[in-house]
This record gives sequence, structure tokens and C-alpha cells, in this order.
Amino acid sequence: MSQVRQSKSDNSLRKEDHDDAEIAQCDKEAWKHGSMERGLNEGSTGSTISRSQEIEDLTKTDNSSQNRLSRSLSDSENESADEVKSSTSSTYSDHPPTLLIRSASSDSSSAMSKSPDEDIHVYANFMKEHDCYSLIPTSSKIVIFDTRLPVKKAFFALVANGLRAAPLWDSDQGQFVGMLTISDFISILQTYYRSPMRRMHELEDHLIETWRKLLLERKLAKPDERPTLSKNIGMVQIGPDASLFEGLEMLVKNKIHRLPIIDPKSGNALYILTHKRILRFLSFCFESPDVKMPSFMKKTLEETRIGTFGKIHTIQPSTPVIAALCLFVENRVSALPIVNENGEVIDIYAKFDAINLAATRSYHNLDVTVQEALSHREGRPEGVTTCFLSNTVEEITKKLVKAEVHRLVVINADKQPIGILSLSDLLSKIVLSPEKLN
Repeated sequence: MSQVRQSKSDNSLRKEDHDDAEIAQCDKEAWKHGSMERGLNEGSTGSTISRSQEIEDLTKTDNSSQNRLSRSLSDSENESADEVKSSTSSTYSDHPPTLLIRSASSDSSSAMSKSPDEDIHVYANFMKEHDCYSLIPTSSKIVIFDTRLPVKKAFFALVANGLRAAPLWDSDQGQFVGMLTISDFISILQTYYRSPMRRMHELEDHLIETWRKLLLERKLAKPDERPTLSKNIGMVQIGPDASLFEGLEMLVKNKIHRLPIIDPKSGNALYILTHKRILRFLSFCFESPDVKMPSFMKKTLEETRIGTFGKIHTIQPSTPVIAALCLFVENRVSALPIVNENGEVIDIYAKFDAINLAATRSYHNLDVTVQEALSHREGRPEGVTTCFLSNTVEEITKKLVKAEVHRLVVINADKQPIGILSLSDLLSKIVLSPEKLN
């Protein structure tokens, strides 16, 4: 959102010219030296951001530094929307992070504990020694929505970018006020869907700020009610100088999956911190010869019991999509194993899969089966990723990193689900509370 804040500071951006959605350039080195690159369209001058009558398509991107969006993303009503800008993004493979790894044999200035427990706190110490800035790629992009953007267009933009969430900017307050997530999309569908014959005008007509006001009214009316997916409409954030350990603590404590990294001086959004990115960063520590692997990494899942066990909510291929969405909301789960007539796990339906309803514009008919809905899913040709109680914590960790998934389904010898192990479950144990594994 660097364009918005810088433009507001020099008073050259008119309120009516403010973008409802944008992809802000987040150049790591530029931020480090105090000058965020603006990433405006070619030919634009100063800080003025122009409007257009169509929202640009985010699906056709290239790898050049001048990557721009060309195709239009228009709905059946040809509603107007605001311009969306983009920038290139980089991965760790392109720009490996700089790691600070202290071996157990280092001198007295080392932050590694010399107590008998130093073995089990090695990952916690590693996370404390690296700040959130260490995790940010050299160049990346971040999608930002203005709260005045229609909900439907916001979700279309998430689909086009393959994203699960985006920070929300309130132009009146001049600050970030929260996140729009797939959980909101699911909650809207679950709240307003009635039948294929009845159009969901709320999804078609609501602005993001309208949805947020409804959530606030619900919270005030029933403060003691068990929180649903969109339980927190405020902005939970962290600064780039905070440690990754603090970032993980905030993710786990607030039971959220995405934590925006915000520059406290400029207010710019720099990156989105997630469990997946933290584990990938931590994997460099696993591979270092200078770090002794804690003994609990050799313990089995049966010994450590990391994850959720007991009654696991499952669905069948014939389950209606609306029933699956209700299970997400009512039970606050993020994925549902799909089982066949023998109870064997054959696939998984996750919250992220629900966004395909927006991609295919099939959200008006949620009576279709999960199997039919998943036929439009791209990627994950291997299906569900599973593990056994006999797998060690080390094996589970490597499987999560390699498969790049958010969870493993724990199965028994008959391939029946007996548990779910998420990234949050794993990180909270091996980093935040390793003593519980010893």
C-alpha cells in the first residue's frame, strides 16, 4: 500500500481516484533503505493513480520486471471496478535467505542455552535469532483491498492471484483494518445460501465494509457466542524487526493463519507471514550440520501425539458442497477428509478448494456434490497427503516441507482417518513448547 500512503502524504491523490484493489510493490532492499518502490503503471507520473472501468485480470502474469495485468476480469453484469497494479515476486529459490546459525560449540556469546535443555530448545533459539525481515524475499507482491470494494470482486481477485487472504485498507481511517480471507467467503455462502433458484444478492451487492459491519453487529449482539471463522475483524500485525518466534506466537495465540508484516514507520504492508513460510525457513536449520537435531524429532507420532485425534469430521464424494461448508463454519475446521464406502481416505476437501466456486462462478448452486466441485480443482494430482502413527516427527516435518501442504491426514493400517496434523500443530510443539515432547 506504499502508493496510497505516499500519495496521501503529498496530497496529490484525490479520494475519488483511490484504487479499491492493488498489488503493491514490496522491494526488500528499497524498504531497507527507506524508499519503497511505487510500482505504478508505465506512463504514470508523480503519485496520481488513475481509475478504469474494468478490473484488470490477474491471471496472465509473466516473469519480467515490468509485469502488468492485461486481460479484464468482468462479471455478467459488466460492473465497473478499479484498476489493479502488479509487480514481480521472488521465491526463496531465487533469493535464499541469510541465516544465522550458531552451533552448540560456539563461545559464551552464543544465544544457545548451555543448560541441559539446550537440545530441545534449538529451534526456538533459531527462531528468536532471526527477525521477520529475514523471511521476506528480495522482491514480492502483496494484494491489498480497499474496504469499499465489492465482496464478489475481491474474491475474484483472490482467485486470479491464487491467494487465500489479503489485507484490508480503510481510506477514511488511512490504515489497515483487517484481513479478507477465504473463511469470509465460506461464511458468506453458508449464511446466505438457500437454494439454486434463489440468487445471493448479499454476495453480489455487499461491499467489504458492509460485511465487516455485519460481523461487528453479530459480535456485539452475542459476545459470548462461540466464535466462527470470521471471529476477529480487527488487524493483527507484526513489525519486520520482531523475531520469527514472536510471529509464530502471535499466529498460534490468535488462532490465525496469516500475519501481515507492517512497517511501523511508513505503515506499508511488506509481506504476509504464514505457518508454511515459517516451516520452510526453519527447514534450513534442519539441514545445517552445525545444528544438532533434538531427540524428540526421532520420536514417533504415537509417542508425541502432535495434532488432533479422536472424532475426525469426514465427508463422502456425494456430500453436497453446502453441507461441507457448514461443517467448516460450525466446527471451525480447515479441511475435511473424503472417505469411500469403506471409510478409507481417498481425498480431502479444504477451505481453499471452496474458492473454486468463485473461479467457476458456480456458487449459486451449492447443492452439487463435493466430487463434482473438486473436478475443477487444479494442482495436487496426488490427492491427499497422509502419514502413520509410526512416522517420526522428523519424517512428518520433511513430508510437510516437500509436499508443500498445510496438513497431513493420520491414517491407520486400513487407510481410515484417525487424526489431523496441521502446520500449526507441528510448529507450536517443536518451537513453542518442545518440553511437552520430552
